[in-house]
Amino acid sequence: MIKHPDKTNDAIAIGVVGAGSWGTALANHLALKGYVIDLWVYEKEVKEQIENERRNKVFLPDAELSENIVPTNDIRTAVEGKDLILIVVPSHVMRETAEMMKPYIAPEAILITASKGIENKSHLTMLGVLKEVLPEVPDDNMVVLSGPSFAKEVALGKPTVVAVAASNPHSAKLVQHVFASPTFRVYTNDDPVGVEVGGAIKNVIAIAAGICDGLDLGLNARAAVITRGLTEMRRLGACFGADPHTFAGLAGVGDLMLTCTGNLSRNHTVGVQLGEGKTLDDILLEMRMVAEGVKTTRSVYNLAKKLGIELPICNEVYRILFENQNPRTSINRLMTRSLKHELD
Repeated sequence: MIKHPDKTNDAIAIGVVGAGSWGTALANHLALKGYVIDLWVYEKEVKEQIENERRNKVFLPDAELSENIVPTNDIRTAVEGKDLILIVVPSHVMRETAEMMKPYIAPEAILITASKGIENKSHLTMLGVLKEVLPEVPDDNMVVLSGPSFAKEVALGKPTVVAVAASNPHSAKLVQHVFASPTFRVYTNDDPVGVEVGGAIKNVIAIAAGICDGLDLGLNARAAVITRGLTEMRRLGACFGADPHTFAGLAGVGDLMLTCTGNLSRNHTVGVQLGEGKTLDDILLEMRMVAEGVKTTRSVYNLAKKLGIELPICNEVYRILFENQNPRTSINRLMTRSLKHELD
């Protein structure tokens, strides 16, 4: 069993897999707490920037990075012999990344996923993908980290509150203590699937909210999208067996509100530009970082059809993204749907 983190920071070996903005911010947060972090970086240029300039100019340019971060392009170095492995890669490469990690993961290692999304082909959450690829890792050793948290603000030391969820309370508490600091408060949760569903679908709803803002539809429309989006989040969560109370928490309404209203949200930005008349192809060509909601929209749309559940906002986002439907047509369709009880 891993030593309790309250003893000494050098008693726990930590690897972080993924050096996008969120992975870099979390790695730096842990490094500033005194942990030495082996950070797996996909891009050679980013590895050299962190090594030589203590900056990730591509994904997190505003933050000076701790000397405790040791960047590497070798995934074995980042993973082998680690007590905790934090995985922060785009959802569409989670399976490939897990396959690369597989030979080097210690049997007792705790895996933490901070990636948000639902895989297109399998319709699995990120934890589901990890469980499928890494069956030798016990479910008790898998943890989800999520909540309202922009990477830039975490990197700048602004107060942030998140949740860590696991089926095993010991694993959740251990990760809680490792990450907690005066600027980064961590709550535990025993509903990892609910936390994952909230973290995934909020990105789809954020695109919808951005579309409303891009069309200049006003604050009433944005509030309606957020509120009814929360209903769709709960509806999909119920199919996964999630606790409905989870969606009233940090990984549900908390993350939803932030992503639908914050100007640092990539998914909201995609929506704004769609509302302004840009095509999805043009928007994505201009973005180096991934807007997870785009790929998750496809997963959620197909999953809703498979399960026979009604997710009208998500469905309209799909039509706008992948069927070139005019956003104003989608707004009209949503506003003129058959009338019904709010809680139906």
